[in-house]
Amino acid sequence: MNPDLPFGPATGIGSMPGGDARETAKTVTGICEDFPFLPELPARGPGADMIGRTAGMLVELYARVEPSGWRLGDRPGRDTKRARSWLGEDLDALEEFTQGYEGPLKVQAVGPWTLAANLELRNGESALSDTGACRDLAASLAEGLRLHLAELARRIPGARLVLQLDEPSLTAVLRGQVRTASGYRTHRAVDRQIVEATLRDVMGVHGDGPVVVHSCAPDVPFALLRRAGATAVSFDFSLLTERDDDTIGEAVEAGTRLFAGVVPGTDGRLSDPAGSVMGVRTLWRRLGLQPGLLAQAVTITPSCGLAGASPEYARGALAHCVRAARSLADNPE
Repeated sequence: MNPDLPFGPATGIGSMPGGDARETAKTVTGICEDFPFLPELPARGPGADMIGRTAGMLVELYARVEPSGWRLGDRPGRDTKRARSWLGEDLDALEEFTQGYEGPLKVQAVGPWTLAANLELRNGESALSDTGACRDLAASLAEGLRLHLAELARRIPGARLVLQLDEPSLTAVLRGQVRTASGYRTHRAVDRQIVEATLRDVMGVHGDGPVVVHSCAPDVPFALLRRAGATAVSFDFSLLTERDDDTIGEAVEAGTRLFAGVVPGTDGRLSDPAGSVMGVRTLWRRLGLQPGLLAQAVTITPSCGLAGASPEYARGALAHCVRAARSLADNPE
């Protein structure tokens, strides 16, 4: 593995089953040895879920758990402290198993638009309902991510950090499909230029470092993400249609890497590794791209996080991604 390459051939999305940070870090670094990631363990409860975990990273904004979800408040409470404590535990575990590691290392956080769609203001409405709140939230997130990346760089100095922003709600935000608190209406679609500019600002905290945007929802806006500065786009490969061909082809030709989610995220029978990437080879041929570029342009992942899988399946799925990526590199055609 070339430690100077920004990405490895295979990795996970982020979430894993169970609640043992040390055991999970050992698993992830052992299987995804060329491209490990900081695991998330939502089964531990509120604060370990993706919204709560990222809310705990915010600077000068705090959130607490309400029956309806996470709500912004005035001061850090026990929910914020718990989220930060679990993140610290996860960082300790990852640091232990990456001593001397040199190469790409991925860390995940919820992106500004999915965060705005899922965090409530004091009135119970989504932050998405308030333009000023969205702006403040994005600025707070950017500062929190800057501090998070700096801590990781200090703990694991040989790592080339890859920042992943999870944006499963992005398409709904762009289409005006995020429901209001009553459930009877939807929030107005956010202007695409504002969405793009906000993403660009948040990605900018990583400087020249690579940023991947992940969404396991249909109709991922590849072109918008590319314009916003995403180095790579992570998606559920099974949700692609031929309508996506042009935007994917343009993205690849512009140098955007594809994180192809080809391995199911929940328990089931896994096909042989070559079979798992057959669709990727077919897409490549359809786009008229050179087969020899496949391994340079694609990272293999599960289709989504593995939190809903059994521990045995999660380990098997990650190992399957590694073998599938090897198959793609050895036999691109």
